[in-house]
Amino acid sequence: DSHCHLTDAAFRDDREAVLHRAAEAGVTRMVTIASDVADARAALDLAHGRSGVWCTAGVHPHEAGKASPGDMDAVRELATGHDEVVAIGETGLDFHYDHSPRAAQMALFEAQLALAAEVHLPVVVHAREADEEIAGALRAMPRGTSGVLHCFTGGDAAFAEAMAAGWYVSFSGIASFKSFRAADRLRDVPPDRLLVETDSPYLAPVPHRGRRNEPALVVQVVEAVARLLDVPPTELAHRTTENALRFYGVT
Repeated sequence: DSHCHLTDAAFRDDREAVLHRAAEAGVTRMVTIASDVADARAALDLAHGRSGVWCTAGVHPHEAGKASPGDMDAVRELATGHDEVVAIGETGLDFHYDHSPRAAQMALFEAQLALAAEVHLPVVVHAREADEEIAGALRAMPRGTSGVLHCFTGGDAAFAEAMAAGWYVSFSGIASFKSFRAADRLRDVPPDRLLVETDSPYLAPVPHRGRRNEPALVVQVVEAVARLLDVPPTELAHRTTENALRFYGVT
């Protein structure tokens, strides 16, 4: 599972059981994604000493309005001081909910793109209803920055810039929804740059839609994506696992 939120309060009462169910389903490696500095520290605590679990450090666009001047220093320290931290993020832009001022989102996004280049880590990008702005930021980012458009649901401009930059694109349980409209973009992703994720506890795939999501259900995400690509699920599971390990630089 290339993107989940194991520190979310939805897992407070049964986190160990969630991890056990993932292992029983064959999901033995996962990356838990941070939303702010406090969450990054909690994610590091969870990943530390736990085989097959890694984490990120970063500030989500929803939290950009509450970020302090020292947050980037804290993210830099987490990213450079701990092997469990394998990416910067999640960062990006969300102009759908606008939980933070757009200028604050943009400033923090650009800062995290620069930080990812500085510390030689990939960046995990959230993009919602900000296609042109995401594309512009990707065009202007430091050379050599690697990243992923996570939970991709559309946006031709951002997709084109990501492809030009050699980025990865990740798909979630939304690919199993009847409303999914990015199947053409999914088929356009090079096989060696395709990732799958749960984004749990959110976006549970069909037939679990509407319930709490968890890493074990990435198996259903693989099945949905495999149907759209007309490839065997086992082949896709192997391919996307290898891609995730390469992207995050882990084994």
